[in-house]
Amino acid sequence: MAQSRKTLFTACALTVACAVSSVTALVPLVDKHFSYPDGMPFKADTDTGARGGQVGFNRCDASTAGQSSLCQTSFLNSADDFCLWAPINPGSVVGNVEGEMVAWCTKPGRGTRVIPAGAIQGVQFTHTPDYVQVVGFIDQSKINIASGDSGGEMDPHGADLRGNPLGGLVYSNAYTSNKNAFKQVIEWHNFMGSNSFCFKACDPSRPNAAKYCQHIYDRIGCEYNAPSHAQPGVFESCKGDNQDFPGVYTDAQGKVQTYTQPPESQGDITSIPYVARVPASSQCVQFASADLFAGSVTVGGGGAAPGGGVTATLTQTSSGSVITTSSTIISSNGSSNSSSSPTATITSVSTTAALINSTITSPPSSSTLVVVSSSTVAAPQTTNAAVGSGVSCTALVLSLALGVVGASFIL
Repeated sequence: MAQSRKTLFTACALTVACAVSSVTALVPLVDKHFSYPDGMPFKADTDTGARGGQVGFNRCDASTAGQSSLCQTSFLNSADDFCLWAPINPGSVVGNVEGEMVAWCTKPGRGTRVIPAGAIQGVQFTHTPDYVQVVGFIDQSKINIASGDSGGEMDPHGADLRGNPLGGLVYSNAYTSNKNAFKQVIEWHNFMGSNSFCFKACDPSRPNAAKYCQHIYDRIGCEYNAPSHAQPGVFESCKGDNQDFPGVYTDAQGKVQTYTQPPESQGDITSIPYVARVPASSQCVQFASADLFAGSVTVGGGGAAPGGGVTATLTQTSSGSVITTSSTIISSNGSSNSSSSPTATITSVSTTAALINSTITSPPSSSTLVVVSSSTVAAPQTTNAAVGSGVSCTALVLSLALGVVGASFIL
């Protein structure tokens, strides 16, 4: 009898040990770091559990590209170069498949699915001190989300810490000096549904990344998690201020409060005690049309970085002796090379403007401001320069002869 009890005790101990081992072996998705592209794993999630295993993969290239791709590596770079998490199969409800979402991108070239032409119907890309985000409007049926589905949230956490989607990784060149290099974004969130979307990628070098990319307010959508000035039919790229942390607000008495989201068991959320503050945006460059998203280009060989020209308009304001200018050239890797920040106080300026057809063979010098104004910039064949050789465009060249105060506008 004593031997029997000893055997039973040993068996129980082994069972507990195995269970503990299983739990401790799980590494949260936010703690898995991989360099792109050389350090990419086939699957970031190698665990199994109640939700099974990762359905897709993270090592994506030209061989995995196409509208049946299961790539689960996503990007958020610029107004014309980003991905959204969306279902594998048509007519899917986000809440039922959030763990299986795959990357749908605005450009081919990274082994993913491509968002069809005409699907995106308005977008605002914003670069703030702590995050980049894209907010917009979309015909969600074109990326396999059921019409009428109010959607849900994807983020790198989830109840089991394996992320939604399982193993989903996000990268951005917004936090690198080389726009052909991509840094892993640890904290991010993406809301999809009701024919709208928002995707925020928080700067991994900043201390409040987890707070700006909060993941616990999954029931109150873009309006509270990523407030913006996005409008249907408008396509623009802006600088912006930080929002308040999602869920944090200042009440009528000036006291800072934190909202507690009720559990789903309490039914629909019918009221929220505050309206999210929409942060200021500035230096916006508006694109002329939805041609920003061609959606039908053939994937290049070898998983090359995406290219493609866009149409943009100049936003310029002046007041007295202060001139603020913003302009954008879309580089060969799809990123926005923008001179949207300079402000110069000029006491003496002689300006000569000439509209010419020209070929830019090197980046503009600091003494010349090249502005793309309602013209298409063709993508260069090389992907190693912000503006490579052979970029043919119609440019407005403003030769600035500066007097007493030296001011430089650098693209």
